[in-house]
Order: sequence, then structure tokens, then C-alpha cells
Amino acid sequence: MISLTHFLILGAVLFCISMAGIFLNRKNVIIILMSIELMLLAVNLNFIAFSHYLGDTAGQVFVFFILTVAAAEAAIGLAILVVVFRNRRTINVSELDSLKG
Repeated sequence: MISLTHFLILGAVLFCISMAGIFLNRKNVIIILMSIELMLLAVNLNFIAFSHYLGDTAGQVFVFFILTVAAAEAAIGLAILVVVFRNRRTINVSELDSLKG
């Protein structure tokens, strides 16, 4: 049987992979956005695991709102990324340090 510890270890591994994705690859904006989404999914896994094992549905409600915000963040982030690519012809983070148009 799968216990709470197994879910928490899986959530911690996913969170560590996402942190490594952010810190090791600071050049590509798409990979940074995917790492942030993976981080949110790791937190959601912990919310659902605790919600199931404690018999409370509050964690599942939080997951619903987090997924809604994550979907909006992904849509807006990709829209901004498309606009930046059209203007600058690159999505390299090191070349996007200037705010002037």
C-alpha cells in the first residue's frame, strides 16, 4: 500500500527537479516556465496527499484554485513570450535584460 511518505517523497523529488531546472538553465524562458509549472504540480501533489490522508476536502479545493491560477499564468506567460520574441527575435534570458523598446 502506498503511504503518505511515498507521496511526500515524490512531491519533494518533483520540487527538486523543478528547482534544478530553474537554477541550471537560466537561458531559456520556456524551460523556466515549465519548471515553475512543475513546482506548482509538486505542491498540488502534497495538498492532495494530505487531503486524502486527513479526510478533509480543503486541500482539494486549494488544488482547484492553484490549477486555475497556473493555467492563467501559463497562457499569459506564453502570450508575453510571443510578443517579446516578435520584437527582439530571441527568448534568451541574458539578452532580455533591457527594458527599453
